[in-house]
Amino acid sequence: MDNSEENFIVIGRFGAPFGVKGWMKIQSFTEPEDNLLQYLPWYAELKDSLAEVKIVDSRKHHKGIVAQIEGCDTKEDTARYRNINIVVQRNVFPELTNDEYYWADLAGLMVHTVTGDELGKIDHVMPTGANDILVIKGQTDILIPYLKDRVVKNIDLEKGTMIVDWDPNF
Repeated sequence: MDNSEENFIVIGRFGAPFGVKGWMKIQSFTEPEDNLLQYLPWYAELKDSLAEVKIVDSRKHHKGIVAQIEGCDTKEDTARYRNINIVVQRNVFPELTNDEYYWADLAGLMVHTVTGDELGKIDHVMPTGANDILVIKGQTDILIPYLKDRVVKNIDLEKGTMIVDWDPNF
């Protein structure tokens, strides 16, 4: 297993206890949210290492996901995982076509306008329902809708750049 950071992607976060038998609420960062249950194995992103986490059982519950982790038999056992990121190896994701991207691949790209103005780096992508929003960190924070072809003109992962049709003063 290659433990270099770029080979892992955060797909969720362990949340509050769910019941008294070691179950936990899981916050999913995948779309749809239950895709998180397909990407195994999970690793807990600890302070200075990754630890594999074995899932005993999991399921959708109302508007979320709950799971029981091996070794967590009580509500108190789950405390060590609360608010810890869930990461998986990149190779568990399906291959994409040339014009498709995982949001994790866009984080860190330098964003330029079609006229050459530098806007900053993509910090993260924020889902909004209608269309996702690129959160750009630069001299000021800029929110740009991810609208392929209309706003997002070019993505070059090798060069680490994205070109957008956007007014830098907007």
